Amino acid sequence: MNNLSFGNLLRRPEAGAFLGLVGVLVFFVVFGSTKFLEPAGAASWLNVAANLGIIALPIGLLMIAGDLDISIGAMIPAGSMTVAVLSGYYDLPIWVGMLGALAFGLIVGLVNGYLVVHTAVPSLIVTLGTLFAVQGLMLGTSVLVTGTTSVALTAAPWAKFLFGQFLAGSFQVIILWWVAITAIFIFFIHFSPYGNWIFAMGGDKVSARNAGIPTTRLTMVLFVLSAMSASFVGMCQAILFNSAQVSGGMTFIFNSIISVVVGGVLLTGGFGSVIGIFFGTITFAVVNQGIYFTTFDRNWSSLIIGVMLLVAVLMNNTFRQMALTYSPKKKK
Repeated sequence: MNNLSFGNLLRRPEAGAFLGLVGVLVFFVVFGSTKFLEPAGAASWLNVAANLGIIALPIGLLMIAGDLDISIGAMIPAGSMTVAVLSGYYDLPIWVGMLGALAFGLIVGLVNGYLVVHTAVPSLIVTLGTLFAVQGLMLGTSVLVTGTTSVALTAAPWAKFLFGQFLAGSFQVIILWWVAITAIFIFFIHFSPYGNWIFAMGGDKVSARNAGIPTTRLTMVLFVLSAMSASFVGMCQAILFNSAQVSGGMTFIFNSIISVVVGGVLLTGGFGSVIGIFFGTITFAVVNQGIYFTTFDRNWSSLIIGVMLLVAVLMNNTFRQMALTYSPKKKK
C-alpha cells in the first residue's frame, strides 16, 4: 500500500500533467459547452493530439536524455513530399514512397545523431542546421523535379485504410497509431533497461558512459526515432489529404516542446515520463482547440492559450516541488 501513498503518486512526473488536463477540460466545459466532449468535438482535439503526440514522444525522450531536435519542423513536410513525389509524381507503388519517406527520416536522424555525438556542437545548433538544410533540399528538389511546391497523391486503398482514413467520419486513423506507439514507448522506457539508461544520460552523460551505458549508440537511436516519427506523420498527412506541400511543419517544433514540458519533462533533462508526455500532448490539443467551443473573442485566443499553458506548466512544477518535500507520517 505504501506504493499507492499520496506522496508517491505526486512524485510521478505525470501527476501534474494529469491534473492540468482535468483542469483545462473542466474550464472549457464550464465556459464552453458539453459539445466539446461529444464525438465531433473530441475529434477536433484528438486529431491534433495524435499528429503532435507521435512527434512529442521521441522529442520528450531526447529532452530527458539532455538533447533536443528541432529539425522535425522540416521533416514533416519532407516525409509528405517524399511519398508524394515518389508515388504521386513518378507513379511508383505507394509502399515505395512510404519506405522512401521513412528512409529519408532514418538518414537525417543518423546525421543528427552522428554530429551530436562526434562533435562538441550542442544538439540545438546541429538540428537547427539540418532544419534549414532539409527545408532547402525539399524546396529545391521539388521545384527542380516537379516544377511546383505542391504535389498530388492518390494512395492505394490499403494505404488509405491504414494511414489516411477517417474513423466514424471524424477521427483520423493516426489516433490508433499514436496510442499503439505510446504503449510501445511506455514498455521500453518504464519496463526495460533502456529507460534507466536514458534517464541516466539526462543526469550526467559522462557518468553514464563510465558506468557502461552505450550513450553514443543510444543518442543516435533517439535522433533516428525523432526524425522518422516526424517523417511518418508527414507521410500520413499526405495520404490523408491526397497532397503534399513543401511548407508547413514549423509550428510542430514549439508545440511539441510545450507538450513535453506540460507533460512534466524537465528542460534540464533526467526527469519525465511517457504517460506524462501523453497527457501533456492532450492538454495542449485541448487548449488549442477548446477556444472554438467558447464565446471568447477569437482575437484573444493566443493570449488565452498562452496563459492556460503557462498555468499548466506552473501547476506541474508546483506538484513536483510538493512531491520532493513530502514525507509520509510514520505509524506509531
